[in-house]
Amino acid sequence: MDKLRIATAQFEHKSADKAYNLTIIDTLAQQAAAQGADVIAFHECSITGYTFARNLDKQQMLDIAELVPEGNSTQKLIEIATKYNITILAGLFEKDENDNLYKPYICVDKDGLVAKHRKLHPFINPYLTPGQAYTVFEIKGWKCGILICYDNNVIENVRATKLLGADIIFMPHVTMCTPSSRPGAGFVDPQLWHNRENDPTSLRLEFDGMKGRSWLMKWLPARAYDNAVYTVFSNPIGMDDDQLKNGCSMILDPFGDILSECHTFDDSFVIATVTPEKLIQAGGHRYISARRPELYRNIIGQQHEAEQKVVWLHTENS
Repeated sequence: MDKLRIATAQFEHKSADKAYNLTIIDTLAQQAAAQGADVIAFHECSITGYTFARNLDKQQMLDIAELVPEGNSTQKLIEIATKYNITILAGLFEKDENDNLYKPYICVDKDGLVAKHRKLHPFINPYLTPGQAYTVFEIKGWKCGILICYDNNVIENVRATKLLGADIIFMPHVTMCTPSSRPGAGFVDPQLWHNRENDPTSLRLEFDGMKGRSWLMKWLPARAYDNAVYTVFSNPIGMDDDQLKNGCSMILDPFGDILSECHTFDDSFVIATVTPEKLIQAGGHRYISARRPELYRNIIGQQHEAEQKVVWLHTENS
């Protein structure tokens, strides 16, 4: 495998405004390609917007969702990828011919759709159907996987994607700055965002503290380190419906070290070069080789009924 230059982006999307969001994706893809990026990754539901969907009924979801790859948004994404000769990953809501609804993250290049991962653990809308498969595909000889937001909270998903061959895992999110039982968690006051030019310090303290980046640093480096993978984390910046998101889009190497990270409040991206040597040098590679599946095969695979509770969905935003 040759070196690969990957960009991860963050931007403030507009809810249900696919034309606007695709315009921002076009602009950032153009800029990333001009700086030598082979790939650019955007956040979960970057085409459609995300949190607003918690209030939609099924017909409203069907109205915002599209067929993939036949739908207009996927075709527009392919057009952008072709125009700038760059591979693009982005998210939206999907419907099939039977009006089943999914939340996929797709990869396209100038030749069309490369991969589609349907979120395994969707929750933002009750009419969404969970995906039933892991996703591993190639970008310029590199084996890649996709896990969307909550998918990464279940650590078995990350290890399974690695064992299926992925050396890069794209992890698109819309996360942080929501309440939970975790100490320090909570919403960030939107007024801080609106006043960010006058008082950037107060906003940065909230974004980087336990409501945001400090929480992210508890687990994201571990996913990369334990599995000896490059992780490409993408997250929006700014208002997502009535919630404020803090960006922090970043790329980590198999040592769990941050290679590049977005640090501004702007629509932006950063680029990192991934190299194959680290995949073997990292400790996770040795630990995976030392596994003894006979010890835990029946433990991990035992019958279990999945239960998923998202605390902030049941918390008043006040």
